[in-house]
Amino acid sequence: MQRRPRKKKISLIPGTCNHLFGQIQMKDGILAINKPEGISSARVVARVKRVLGVKKIGHTGTLDPFATGLLLIAVQKATRISRFFLKGSKQYVAEVTLGIETDTYDCTGQTVFEAAPGVVNAISPEDVQKVVARFSGPQEQIPPSFSALKHNGQPLYKLARKGEMIKKPPRKIEIFSISVQHMDLPGFAMDVHCTGGTYIRSLAYDIGKKLKCGAHLSGLCRTKSSAFDLKDAIGLEDLERMEPKEIEPYILPMSECLAFLPCVQADAVIEKKISYGQKLSKDEIAPFLTLDPVQAVIRMVDSSNQLLALIEPDKDGSFYNYCCVFTG
Repeated sequence: MQRRPRKKKISLIPGTCNHLFGQIQMKDGILAINKPEGISSARVVARVKRVLGVKKIGHTGTLDPFATGLLLIAVQKATRISRFFLKGSKQYVAEVTLGIETDTYDCTGQTVFEAAPGVVNAISPEDVQKVVARFSGPQEQIPPSFSALKHNGQPLYKLARKGEMIKKPPRKIEIFSISVQHMDLPGFAMDVHCTGGTYIRSLAYDIGKKLKCGAHLSGLCRTKSSAFDLKDAIGLEDLERMEPKEIEPYILPMSECLAFLPCVQADAVIEKKISYGQKLSKDEIAPFLTLDPVQAVIRMVDSSNQLLALIEPDKDGSFYNYCCVFTG
């Protein structure tokens, strides 16, 4: 029988007991959760939903059950802006173990290759540093066969469990920075800052290939997502012990969540047009912009910085189409 690789722990971020309260009225926004190990992102969402007592809730980018760290939870109307975070930059502390490849590219899979001890022992810290550094910059990455990507309507991981290992074509990603933070060979930890859609499991696998010894991802903690930082996140079990008034400050309003998008404060005329869903022209918006966002999505806010709508230019740039409207 194939064995699972033994997981060598590097102190990533632990989760934190169980107290639920009744339904409460919560504002719209993003709640940053410090996800503990051993629970799916969907299960985290379900537990947060029970605590908040809201109807609409969802995450803005999954973390595997074995992974820990920053999981952004969209509350109520903020579920409509989730897509703007999926492609946002991410930062991770990733633990890699050399010498063992698995079918999932991580510590949850079955071993498919194990290098001879002499091969792994011959790899020096300098070898690891040099290979890791080569992965910085724009590149193409092949997604793992065990992933949520779909093939003919079926998630790849479901097909993989049936023995159908589908390989998707490479996708463009960018690793803004990557560096080894701790090394205790055959394991090491690295800090990775990358575009959304980057598979850290595939990165670990590719590093193993370059070192000619095989490797898998043995630990993962997401430390940043877009403008959110793990240090500002709340532990799941801590949340379940809190009173409603204590939770409110942790929910960041929608407009603040999207601070990376250009912003226009609507006057009374524009605000009324938004409430009726009337088209906005470039001439109406241009005077309020310091830069010309050729193809950018724009936040429309009121005098209290409450998000009214998200708009984007049409094909010829004369008018703006509505992505989401939160008033009217």
